[in-house]
Amino acid sequence: MKLNVQTDYSLRLLMFLATKEGGTATIQEASSRMGLSQTHMMRVAAKLVAKGFLASSRGRLGGISLAKDASAITVEHVIRAIEPDFALVECFATSKNFCSIEPGCLLKGVLSSALEAFFSELRTVNLAQLTQRNHAELTAIFRLDDPSWQPIAGRVRTTMASRRSAASGAH
Repeated sequence: MKLNVQTDYSLRLLMFLATKEGGTATIQEASSRMGLSQTHMMRVAAKLVAKGFLASSRGRLGGISLAKDASAITVEHVIRAIEPDFALVECFATSKNFCSIEPGCLLKGVLSSALEAFFSELRTVNLAQLTQRNHAELTAIFRLDDPSWQPIAGRVRTTMASRRSAASGAH
């Protein structure tokens, strides 16, 4: 099982805003600080607004922010809201199930149990837990403590790995 890119970016955007501690951010700022495509970030933010995770406001001081407290948003809620489906194998999708061995197969039950264990674990973790213990590190990664930071179009193409490498002095 692999989470799609929108789910990955959704979790990153929510973690960024939780690290900002109630602050509003523009799509340009969020995408630039995370080194992600602004186009992808706009799609992700629109979906998170539609699903009730983000609030958006227009105008000069507008942007996006968490719609509820970070402790009220679990990783499970985000993944279930953004991922299109969890049909791990053909027999999970009853309308498209043409598996000839299903009547005698126990795999569906095993995979169903594994998927429930996966969600059970994610149900116990919220955004606040993902961002509080490592708040200083995330603040540095997102450069939230840098008053001179300005979004630059070229920054969108940088990766988190290249930032870590530059921060550590490696060339």
